[in-house]
Amino acid sequence: MTAAPTLLAHGVGGRQDLPITLPQLVAAAALTLVVTFVALGLLWREPRLDRDATGGRPVPRWLAGLVDRPAFRWTLRGLGLLAAAWFCLGLLGGPDTADNPTAGALYVLLWVGLAPLSLLLGPIWRAVNPLRTVHLLAALAARRDPDRGLRELPDSVGWWPAAATVFGFVWLELVAPDRATLPVITAWLAGYAVVLLAGAVLFGAGWFDHADPFEAYSTVIGQLAPLGRAADGVLVWRNPLDGIAGLRPRPGLVAVVIVLLGSTMYDSLSNAPGWLRFSQENGLHPAVTGSAGLSLVIAAVAVAYLAATGAAARIGRADATEARAVPGEIAHSIVPIAVGYVVAHYYSLLILEGQRTVALLSDPLGTGANWLGTANWEPQTALITPSGVATLQITVTILGHVLGTLLAHDRALYLFPRARAVAGQLPLLALMVAYTVAGLLLLYAG
Repeated sequence: MTAAPTLLAHGVGGRQDLPITLPQLVAAAALTLVVTFVALGLLWREPRLDRDATGGRPVPRWLAGLVDRPAFRWTLRGLGLLAAAWFCLGLLGGPDTADNPTAGALYVLLWVGLAPLSLLLGPIWRAVNPLRTVHLLAALAARRDPDRGLRELPDSVGWWPAAATVFGFVWLELVAPDRATLPVITAWLAGYAVVLLAGAVLFGAGWFDHADPFEAYSTVIGQLAPLGRAADGVLVWRNPLDGIAGLRPRPGLVAVVIVLLGSTMYDSLSNAPGWLRFSQENGLHPAVTGSAGLSLVIAAVAVAYLAATGAAARIGRADATEARAVPGEIAHSIVPIAVGYVVAHYYSLLILEGQRTVALLSDPLGTGANWLGTANWEPQTALITPSGVATLQITVTILGHVLGTLLAHDRALYLFPRARAVAGQLPLLALMVAYTVAGLLLLYAG
């Protein structure tokens, strides 16, 4: 039995493909953020974004009618169950070799592919989540209200369970030994299903909102989608910045966005030649080194964020209660940065490995069949030239930080007295510059 190889080579672009030298790029990116900050201070003097995300322009009636029909919702649930069943064919019955599509389906099509889908459609995983559907069907069969469990879930729980499960998934993806092999994937998914379904029985369907890593991931990114719901539930077109500004503080939100950002930074670091040499020569098991590295990078991102938001609160002269709320109020500004890193880091992986996985999904059992008609699909590489990927990486990374600076500025105008709002943003500007410099250096490390 040959174990499936770990999915590597997340990026195609490298230093040699940059349009300018790396030091010039880092300096230009930092200068872009400083110029953006100055322009915002001069031209954006009042809060403009919809912090409650209650507005928008109603979509055409036919579209709203289609999306809001029960039949449409059940169709999505059915597609989620069908996809999960097809995935399980390869997981439980396929060969544990490189030709099994399971690892690619989980790490590439689901985790990476969920980001662009959520950017376009909103929190799509909630609509297709097969475990949510299994719980709903079981509750209907038992004639129980799926939203009611055996006990109430305290409001203080928030997204802390999701922060833990998101960390658990990125640990599986980036650190776990033999993480692309079927036994490891099966064990993790079994634990995931037990935690989610047992929690749903105990606390009701709302547990998925609080604990499912894929729902949390899709929900956070989906706030940037042009489609959303107004305060009265009407489906609307909206400014994506209004959507992300409506990501309201809740317990665990900061932890979720920090884990998403920090894990992507660690993924860049883990492919750097210096880190690879250290991992191979320090005498420790790679899982120990990787776990420590992942935890330390996430901790460093968190410390920098909490230090910057704490300094912003002091400069903005927020009282003790307001100061405690600042990290949660600013957390939404980290989301475009994390999305920028995800696109920059995983774009070529999604294009290349995604096509390969789609081809393999036509025969999940490895019998030589071609059930989906994609077995002979030859991956196309026209969209992943090295120079094109390098340019995309630069663009989305800097754009993410510019949008983060804009969102932090607008929120600071809500939080701090007008006379102190701009000064209070200086630590946040320093944070954005630090994240930008670190991100670019890690992306093109080596």
